[in-house]
Amino acid sequence: MNARIEITVNPGENERSAILKPLRAHNFSKAGDPKSESIALLVRDEQTNDIIGGLYGEIFYRWLFIELLAIPEETRGQGTGSRLMNMAEDVAREKGCVGIWLDTFDFQAPAFYQLHGFAEFGHLDEFPPQHKRFFFQKRLV
Repeated sequence: MNARIEITVNPGENERSAILKPLRAHNFSKAGDPKSESIALLVRDEQTNDIIGGLYGEIFYRWLFIELLAIPEETRGQGTGSRLMNMAEDVAREKGCVGIWLDTFDFQAPAFYQLHGFAEFGHLDEFPPQHKRFFFQKRLV
């Protein structure tokens, strides 16, 4: 088989899916069905019912990856973030997860995650420039 490599700037979903398909097939052949499932915990404005924040994650291979956590500015300091994290942990336990992992920047909330029992398992310096990106995990017993 002959193949060529080309660069595509700002590829679309079709290109992403085309790359993802053989990767998922390979992973499935080596590690089995990831039993993937997405979850969202939505924070809504009580008057307008608009989504103003929340938590979005994906469960695969018995780990919950928290991809997004946004706490509305007007609800900070009221326990919203802690409630979201506790609810996500409850969901992870219900789904039989062995742990939760996430990443965050130094200007976001690394101390918040540590307060919730997360431990750093890696970081990238200068990402973004003059900052750090942290990777945290929490094992569920």
